[in-house]
Amino acid sequence: MIHEKGSYYLPSPSYWPIFGSCALFCIMFGAAHWLHGVNWGPPLFFVGLALLFFVMYGWFHHVIQESLAGLYNKQVDHSYRWGMAWFIFSEVMFFGAFFGALFYSRISAVAELAGDSTSLFGASALTHYLIWPGFMPHWPLLHNPDPSLFPAPKQVMEAWGIPALNTLILLSSGGTITWAHWGMIKNKRSHVLIGLLLTVLLGITFLCFQAHEYITAYEDYNLRLTSGIYGTTFFMLTGFHGLHVTIGTIMLIVILFRAYLNHFNSEHHFAFEAVSWYWHFVDVVWLFLFVFVYWL
Repeated sequence: MIHEKGSYYLPSPSYWPIFGSCALFCIMFGAAHWLHGVNWGPPLFFVGLALLFFVMYGWFHHVIQESLAGLYNKQVDHSYRWGMAWFIFSEVMFFGAFFGALFYSRISAVAELAGDSTSLFGASALTHYLIWPGFMPHWPLLHNPDPSLFPAPKQVMEAWGIPALNTLILLSSGGTITWAHWGMIKNKRSHVLIGLLLTVLLGITFLCFQAHEYITAYEDYNLRLTSGIYGTTFFMLTGFHGLHVTIGTIMLIVILFRAYLNHFNSEHHFAFEAVSWYWHFVDVVWLFLFVFVYWL
C-alpha cells in the first residue's frame, strides 16, 4: 500500500527482531561457555551465528522489497539516516572503550606498577615493591621477570611493513567508494560498478594482509591474545577492526550486486550511502590504530 504524500509508512508486525534476539543470545551464551571449555559452547555459538546470518538476509531482503515497492518517502529516508548516524556513533563508543583501555595501560598502569607518583592516579612506591618488584616500565611490555604470569612477546609489530601498506589500501578504498558515490549522483553507472568493485577488492586485499600479519605474530613473534596487556589490546583493537572490515566488505558486495540490478538512482540510494558512511568510519578507525597501536 502506497500512502499519501506527507504520511509515514508503518510496516506490519515482524518476527525478525525475535529471531535476531535469539541469535544474539545463542552467540553470546555459546561464546561464554566456549571460553570456559564447555563442549556444547562452540556448536551453540555457530548455530547462533548461522541464525543471525539468516535473520540479516531475510530482514534486509524484506526492507529492500519495501523500498523497491515505493513505500518509503523522504520522511522514512530521514529516519534511516538518523538511525545509521546513531549506529555509527555507537561504534565510535565501542572502539573508544578499547582505545581507552590502551591509553590507560600505557599512560597510567605502567607508571603505577613502576611506583611513579606522577602517574595518572598518583601511585606510591609501595605499588612497585608489593605488586611487581621486578617490573620494567617500558611500553610495550617485552620484559617479563616471571614467565608464569604471561608469555612475553619477542618483539612488537612493525609499523612500516604490512600496517603501512594496509593504511595505503584503506585510504585508496576511501577514494574508490567516493568515486562510486560521485558516479551514483551523476547517473554514471559504469563508475558506480567499477568504484564498488575496486573497493571490494581493496577490502579483501586488506584482510589477506592482516591474516598474514596475524600468522607472523603467532609463529615468529610469540604475540598472542594472552601475551600481557600489549597482546590483549593489540588483538582486541585490530581484531575487531578486521571484523568490521569483513562486515563492510560483505555490505559492499551486496550493494555492488544491487547496483548491478539497477536498484538505485541519483535521488534514491541511501543504502549505498549508508554502506559508504560505514566504510569511511572503518577507514578513520584504522588511522587511529596505525598511529597509536603500531607507530607510537
